[in-house]
Amino acid sequence: MAGEIPDLHAEVRTGTGKGAARATRRENYVPGIVYGGDKDPLPIKIPFNALLKHLKAGRFLATLFDMKVEGQEDVRVICRAVERDVVKDLPTHVDFMRLRRTTKINLFLPVEVTGTDVCPGLKKGGTFNLVRPEVELVVTAGDIPEHIILDISEAEIGDTLTISSIRLPAGVKPVIDRDFVIANISTPSALASAGTDDDEDEAVEETAEA
Repeated sequence: MAGEIPDLHAEVRTGTGKGAARATRRENYVPGIVYGGDKDPLPIKIPFNALLKHLKAGRFLATLFDMKVEGQEDVRVICRAVERDVVKDLPTHVDFMRLRRTTKINLFLPVEVTGTDVCPGLKKGGTFNLVRPEVELVVTAGDIPEHIILDISEAEIGDTLTISSIRLPAGVKPVIDRDFVIANISTPSALASAGTDDDEDEAVEETAEA
């Protein structure tokens, strides 16, 4: 299950509007807002370098944070949007939503594949294709898995592995209400070509005999 929730330090931002936001950026901060949780929206600013470090670490929009703002009660948040400069692709504004531990949210979680070392389909030369490296799931804010596990230890060539092939943690369910494909094991291209050639040869022989 998910490990310790990281801290995210911010400061209260005075002033709103485009002019105030530009002034905040000149001070090497990124303006933002924290909303939800039956409380008034709170304008904040985050040090640019600190935010950029979190963004480069990856999965920023799928990570819960304990937001710490001086003079405010610590609150658990998740980022819902990051606006970026269209030229430099650097963050210019961030939106965070307050969460309770029991809040249900949609998150994309990575698929971790196990059993590749013993998979019979791979041992026979099959090719593993991960169709969905991430899956959007409904999770509880206080108990978010780091990933979901796809076990292919018994998969054969030609098998299609769907979301029902994954044993999801308690309280986690897919957003999509159907048994969608996660991965498959396909026939190696060399074997597929050989099979096509064999079929053509058989067809030629049958025609000649006729």
